[in-house]
Amino acid sequence: MKTRQPVTPQPIASDDEHRVLKFRPRTLAHPPGPRQPDQQQPQDPTRHPTRDLSRFEHAPEEPDEFRHRMLANVAALAFTLALTAIGIWLAFSIADLRKTQDCVLMGRHNCAQIATPRG
Repeated sequence: MKTRQPVTPQPIASDDEHRVLKFRPRTLAHPPGPRQPDQQQPQDPTRHPTRDLSRFEHAPEEPDEFRHRMLANVAALAFTLALTAIGIWLAFSIADLRKTQDCVLMGRHNCAQIATPRG
């Protein structure tokens, strides 16, 4: 029966085995080389990524809509505060309901709170 020798990594003998490759950045839109006539497609200006960007520009003489932005911010703040208040109320209601349900499940009869007018 043959015994196998353990595989050990080979040490690097010298720096002559290493090569440095020079990477050149691509400057062309298409890789160099001959193109086949069936591969060429007509350039569609609407599909080109650097097409006319004037639709994103606005004239500097347009007034800044500061008032509209502030009203939108106030409305967003009011909505956020309303959601927070509803969430807190809901948490307290669920906690009270859980406490009442635990009381009933223990077999007690006087679990419901009765509000009496003070007078």
